[in-house]
Amino acid sequence: MLSEFRQFAMRGNVVDMATGIVVGAAFGKIVSSLVDQIIMPPIGLLIGGIDFSNIKTVLKAAGADGKGEVAIQWGAFVNTVISFVIIAFAIFLVIKLMNRMVRKQEAAPAPPPADVQLLTEIRDLLKQR
Repeated sequence: MLSEFRQFAMRGNVVDMATGIVVGAAFGKIVSSLVDQIIMPPIGLLIGGIDFSNIKTVLKAAGADGKGEVAIQWGAFVNTVISFVIIAFAIFLVIKLMNRMVRKQEAAPAPPPADVQLLTEIRDLLKQR
């Protein structure tokens, strides 16, 4: 059983998937930083110096002890949506680049057998008459 597990774990697809997950997690952190620290501050400045991640609609104010606030934090949601769009676009570009690099030239169709080619030539000659 242990050897079967080792064979499964060392299979190329599993290692590739694990590598993709690690790289994807790191890429997600980079995109989050890009959105939170580069893209959203200018947008917040344009709408009046508001920090987007702190925008919320309070449904129930916090008690005297500062706890118990119920709020819809739609600013953080907007940041997350923008992060998703950037990640989706980046993945689209990577896949498009990979497809371009891997694109195989379409194989030319195999020439028809000699008898079919001969019959095609005879047909074309009869059409010309």
